[in-house]
Amino acid sequence: MPRKTGIEWTEVTWNPTTGCDRVSPGCDHCYALTLAKRLKAMGAEKYQNDGNPLTSGPGFGITLHESALVQPYTWGGRRVVFVNSMSDLFHARVPLDFVHRVFDVIRDTPQHTYQVLTKRSSRLPRVADKLDWPSNLWMGVSVENEDHLYRVDHLRSVPAAVRFLSCEPLIGPLKNLDLNGIDWVITGGESGPGARPLDPDWVREIRDNCERSHVPFFHKQWGGRTPKAGGRTLDGVIWSEMPLPSDRQTA
Repeated sequence: MPRKTGIEWTEVTWNPTTGCDRVSPGCDHCYALTLAKRLKAMGAEKYQNDGNPLTSGPGFGITLHESALVQPYTWGGRRVVFVNSMSDLFHARVPLDFVHRVFDVIRDTPQHTYQVLTKRSSRLPRVADKLDWPSNLWMGVSVENEDHLYRVDHLRSVPAAVRFLSCEPLIGPLKNLDLNGIDWVITGGESGPGARPLDPDWVREIRDNCERSHVPFFHKQWGGRTPKAGGRTLDGVIWSEMPLPSDRQTA
């Protein structure tokens, strides 16, 4: 069975790869690294290799899990699946051949919707034409502040059915965010010890931009000591908009 998750904008997680490392300020309080340490201490097999040299900096080793590729074929029903909650499918250490195989699994199980999120957006334009993009795959990039808006331009280069932004943890305003070609935006605060505060005006600005641009807007949480500490309400409203099938594009 896929792993159920508390992430509000998806239903389950699937990790054909595990391992990652820090590439930008949004990684400073990485939940995946914290969770990996806990799982390693508990003896979880996937997380016994944090000394694996296949990582370019502080983090835990990139590992490909062949056995995970067969899992979606066994799932019943229809699910929304977050791919690689404990890794980044477009990490440089993940071979393109393995990405192809993950995409093949996604294509072979069209009853499910798969969400892929990356901070390694610079790889997207280089491989976009080398991949056959399944119609049930949503591709997203993380954008935590203005310094990383270039990731949105990289995302626009891929012919994904849905292109989305995860502005979480949002650690600065996105005054120059261009939503052309973007189908969905998620905002959220940082959580855990030392979490950086989220200014409500940063979120309001993105919400208003989404409303002007007719882009679904999802405010995940305000963050704090725990992910749910600050709740989800923005100006008295819980924003949980998501793309509908009719919103999808195949540019």
